Amino acid sequence: MTDDALTLLPSDLPEVEPRAALPRGFRAGAATAGVKVSGRPDLSVVLVEGGAGSVAATFTPNGFASAPVLLGRRSLADDTPTGAGRYGRVAALLSVSGCANAATGDPGMADQARLAEVVAGAIGATPQRVLAVATGMIGPRYPMGLLETAIPTLVADGLRDDPDVLADIAEALRTTDSRPKWATVCLELPGADGSMRPVTVSGVAKGVGMIHPRMATMLAYVLTDADVTPADLSVLLRPIVARTWDQLTVDGDTSTSDTVYLVASGASGAERVVPGAAGWDAFAAAVESVCRSLARQQAADGEGATSLLTCQVSGARDDADARAAARAVVASSLVKAAIHGRDPNWGRIADALGNAQLADTEVLEAAGLSPEAAARRGGSRLDLDPDRIRITIAGVPVFAGTPLPFDAGAASRAMDAEEILVRVDLGVGSGTGEAFGCDLTEAYVRENSEYST
Repeated sequence: MTDDALTLLPSDLPEVEPRAALPRGFRAGAATAGVKVSGRPDLSVVLVEGGAGSVAATFTPNGFASAPVLLGRRSLADDTPTGAGRYGRVAALLSVSGCANAATGDPGMADQARLAEVVAGAIGATPQRVLAVATGMIGPRYPMGLLETAIPTLVADGLRDDPDVLADIAEALRTTDSRPKWATVCLELPGADGSMRPVTVSGVAKGVGMIHPRMATMLAYVLTDADVTPADLSVLLRPIVARTWDQLTVDGDTSTSDTVYLVASGASGAERVVPGAAGWDAFAAAVESVCRSLARQQAADGEGATSLLTCQVSGARDDADARAAARAVVASSLVKAAIHGRDPNWGRIADALGNAQLADTEVLEAAGLSPEAAARRGGSRLDLDPDRIRITIAGVPVFAGTPLPFDAGAASRAMDAEEILVRVDLGVGSGTGEAFGCDLTEAYVRENSEYST
């Protein structure tokens, strides 16, 4: 790497542990109900002890949102009207893998409501506090007989509170993922007696295809034993999603099923975490670190991918501009193809930057812009000064206002890596941002040309 190369942006996020560790206050389990033809686990339940955990959610904006998404929004809005379907209380999370229950109309909604009743009856809660996710084929309905039989058995005999059980949930969520995704951060927060109490933030996720901002196509649970109100969890989650999963793309297609649930059991014994108070920044950083790790794992495991593509942008007018530029680069099919071929074709990166557009109004507002600024700038084209832009590919400077001489062969060899970093500096401000994607391969086309057959 040369002295004038752009390097990784600094980060103050804590390191994640590459494991799934169930926090205190939860019990969980997974089973094989027979939804997946492969015979792999396809059903899971995560129970919040006490039946009233705090939960915040983000959902897909897709117009064909699945029944679990529609019912989840409705249940949260009914439970906590002030949350407008974004936060509330939860007793259990249910997942079904192998059938998305999307585009199934009123019958699919009835099926989803019935599963909530089955879970609620098995755990002694109200159906309104059973939230669900589902993933798989769009169109088919659930095999209700199999699920109505399997759920009570799983709740009665299969729920555990040992830390390792969260890995079973990650496995049960998988469809085309080649491997499970998980991440954990452990920290300490103040207790009522002044002592420091251990707190765990742990997440699992699935999703490697139909992934694109907004919300990227994925399912994720982030669980913690911290004590946080539902409203404060939502204040925390929305901007974190804007910086992580809204910056994740594999193939340019959003999904019917995207869901993130952030759930706090409050079982750590630490004092309640409140914005601006002691411990809030550390807790927020732990949650963001877990979410970022999961998003990166999903990009790295994109369908057919051989490399994680990370674009980090500095020198933007503000962070929103930087995120727009980074997202444009990782979303470009031409850039993704060049990455696969280990071709340091910086012209494709420049072209992607020139086409960059800011996120839509809702995402900009979630990320911290005022409603007025978000409405004014949402979807607008990024204003660039090409003479100020610098581009580095895999540590090799290739452009600085004008093309730079470089050894294309050496650059290509530097790109032969599990992660390829594209660094861009726009030269007009102090804004920074990043986005995550992967290369575009023949394997992606094969997998998706045969998905339903």
